Amino acid sequence: MQTTNINNTPEQVQVQQRIQSFVLLNRIPTTDLKNLGFIDPTVVALIPEDIAQYFHAIAFAQKNNVLSVALANPFDPIARDVIQKRTGFKIDISYANVESIDAEIDKFYSQKVNLEESMKELVNFEVDDEKEEDNEEQLRIEAEDAPAIKFVNLLLLQASQDRASDVHIEPQEKEVKIRLRVDGILREISPPPKRMQSGIISRIKILGGLDIAERRVPQDGRTKIKILGRQIDIRISSLPTIYGEKIVMRILDKGSISLNIDDIGFENDLMTKFKNVLSLAHGMVLVTGPTGSGKTTTLYSALNYVNSPEKNIITVEDPVEYRLKGINQIQARPQVGLTFAAGLRSILRQDPDIVMVGEIRDKETAEIAIKASLTGHLVLSTLHTNDAVSTVIRLINMGIDKYLICSALSLIIAQRLTRRICLHCKTKYTPDEETMLRLHTLQIDTTGYNFYKGTGCDHCGGTGFWGRMAIYEFFFINSEIKEMIINDASEETIRKRGTELGMESLLHHGMKKVKEGRTTIDEVLRIV
Repeated sequence: MQTTNINNTPEQVQVQQRIQSFVLLNRIPTTDLKNLGFIDPTVVALIPEDIAQYFHAIAFAQKNNVLSVALANPFDPIARDVIQKRTGFKIDISYANVESIDAEIDKFYSQKVNLEESMKELVNFEVDDEKEEDNEEQLRIEAEDAPAIKFVNLLLLQASQDRASDVHIEPQEKEVKIRLRVDGILREISPPPKRMQSGIISRIKILGGLDIAERRVPQDGRTKIKILGRQIDIRISSLPTIYGEKIVMRILDKGSISLNIDDIGFENDLMTKFKNVLSLAHGMVLVTGPTGSGKTTTLYSALNYVNSPEKNIITVEDPVEYRLKGINQIQARPQVGLTFAAGLRSILRQDPDIVMVGEIRDKETAEIAIKASLTGHLVLSTLHTNDAVSTVIRLINMGIDKYLICSALSLIIAQRLTRRICLHCKTKYTPDEETMLRLHTLQIDTTGYNFYKGTGCDHCGGTGFWGRMAIYEFFFINSEIKEMIINDASEETIRKRGTELGMESLLHHGMKKVKEGRTTIDEVLRIV
């Protein structure tokens, strides 16, 4: 069968019907893209957009050297050959109807525009000389100025296309620095002229519902926008600096994050144990790690898993990052007395089954959370510690009684996010002597390892990385560990026994990902 560029003409509708008949006759596997669940955008991007559109093809899974591809015409040998050559993978083909494939193409790909060049056009745009703006009317006029609106729109579009989690607008003495955080790393992009500073900042503050006339104190706001058909939440924070207000926009793209518990990357045996802990009627689960390590996503995925009409689930968060259907979410407001501790007290009077506290920041919150877990509630929360075992020591140092910690805690998960090697420019390499010596010092045996890195290409913006994945450390609080805590065992002694009982450290889990060729040594050593 020849290559068919499928459209919706009557003739092509007949072609589609014939293909569907052949699919049934030849028992070709069919993929239901609508109900497939989370599809990794990095896998979709393995097929270039022009090829995906021409052949009506979408990549939806990749394992080892095999790429799973849904085709509207699975009998097209040219499509198979072209995709195989362009991606470098063996192709496992299934059938999906053209409408569902085109919908996925529209969702994952975007019409590429040269945003860098578009922004550079604004640099030479003629505007009035810079002056002090002392009144709200002048600021509002500048915020509604066409160049300011265009620049902010382009900036948000570029942030979305580049998968940025944060946008930083940083006034300097003679310039305005613009940086995007992509895969956890900040990088600069083309800045606007200094003259546009107040217009751009005022425009963003208006979008976030902030007071544009108030520039002396920090402010926080949020807004929702639609970019290329995708709903995106934006949290906006302003901070006065000596050269003007610094703005940070946190991009929360619901379409790019799966809150399905099976998509968070736990290995099968750990996932089974995690689900078993979540099925308990009471107990406490803590997820630890630095800011930006995916703690909230892990907790939200857990809440989605346990969510049912039979359970009353209430959270207190600061801020509420994602709105979850069927779950009662409270926004903490310390300025009016609604702290985590106060919110938690109120929650416990609301007959909850499961409680999530955004973060344990002080002794009072920790005590209430622990007592809640001891009185028949499953409690989920986060804590800022370096690893799982040090979380126990942190709680003790907060002044929490050891017997309460032992009675309440069920599981501690420490996690980090590491960048994944770009599959388009992935290549084998030999680490330098200094790196190997460091691994030897850390007692890491690299026998049998093949090392990979990304050399940098257009797909990954020259970084050698595309997307991130999580590495974990699971610390189950069993009876032996509880006894050690009660008997004042040292952190190192507890950690050693935990390892003997099967706990895998963040470093060792990260090195497993290095051995699998999914990330680099430097990445793992950077984050653990």
